[in-house]
Amino acid sequence: MQHLVFGAGLIGGYLGAAIAANGQKVCLIGRASVLDKWQQGIRLTDYQGNQSGPVTPELLSKERLNEAPKGDILWLTVKCIAIEQAIRDMAPLIKADTRIFCCQNGLGAESLVQQAYPDNPVHRAVVGFNVTEETDATLHCGSEGCLTLERLHADDPVPTLVNTLSSPLLRMEYSSAMTELQWAKLQLNLGNAVNALADIPVKSMLRQRAYRKVLALLMDELLGVAKAKGLRLPKLTALPAAWIPWVLRLPDWLFERLANTMLAIDPKVRTSMWWDLHLKRKTEIAFLNGAVVEEALSLGLGCAANQVIHQLIREVEQGIRQPGMQAGELLRRVTTGPL
Repeated sequence: MQHLVFGAGLIGGYLGAAIAANGQKVCLIGRASVLDKWQQGIRLTDYQGNQSGPVTPELLSKERLNEAPKGDILWLTVKCIAIEQAIRDMAPLIKADTRIFCCQNGLGAESLVQQAYPDNPVHRAVVGFNVTEETDATLHCGSEGCLTLERLHADDPVPTLVNTLSSPLLRMEYSSAMTELQWAKLQLNLGNAVNALADIPVKSMLRQRAYRKVLALLMDELLGVAKAKGLRLPKLTALPAAWIPWVLRLPDWLFERLANTMLAIDPKVRTSMWWDLHLKRKTEIAFLNGAVVEEALSLGLGCAANQVIHQLIREVEQGIRQPGMQAGELLRRVTTGPL
């Protein structure tokens, strides 16, 4: 099969290279400045010591879309904020039977894609792991988690696809309960903004109780929304979703002892939102914490903590505020409520 990865950055590059390492035809489509780093191949590593490469998928910049093959499978890995432009740009790559997998964080991207391509199978995909760039040609999976694909119906070939593409470097699963899965992933992604505001690695952030208390407050609000919507969130970590805020609030010494899996990440890993702010790019805050706020308000629920975090990230984007908020200061702002 011909795989196209549209919007190949860290996640898309890792995904495409892992699929190529498994013997599939892969074309990575992205910014020329990103693809230039991979001209001699992409090396993959992960936090468990697995490695592969250099892998050499086909590389095409977005300016050369007319040269791209049409895809049997298109992996859409652009950020939510770029989804509408991507829908227009990828039109020449779509065949009548092209299967599209939407790999965005947050909620709602797949509905826009399905509206644009009503006759194509459009699946949600949840990326449960973090990818960093170790060197220009090395992409590193720095945390546990797998790629979960949506099974649309009983005869869907997705289970076969998962079996074909899974590898030690790319663990894959499938599910028919993707709405619940997306909300469970969104619960974990609420930490992206906290990490971006803290301006320190994720592992260092999780070792400070005040930052964890902020994250717990954000998760409490999301869990309240999920309950009101009648959603039962699946377990994406060693702990059930409802237990995570309780564990996050534990004293540091007890958290270190009981939450080993939460801390089983590379000490240098930072979230994608930290990278967006670092590179002066617009973030996905509206599709993460902002989505929780929107859903909560529509249900008549309070959502002060997520409102504050949404506001603080917007201030950093606008240059009003600099990242690097101390844990105590951030907790005070969140508990005080929006201005």
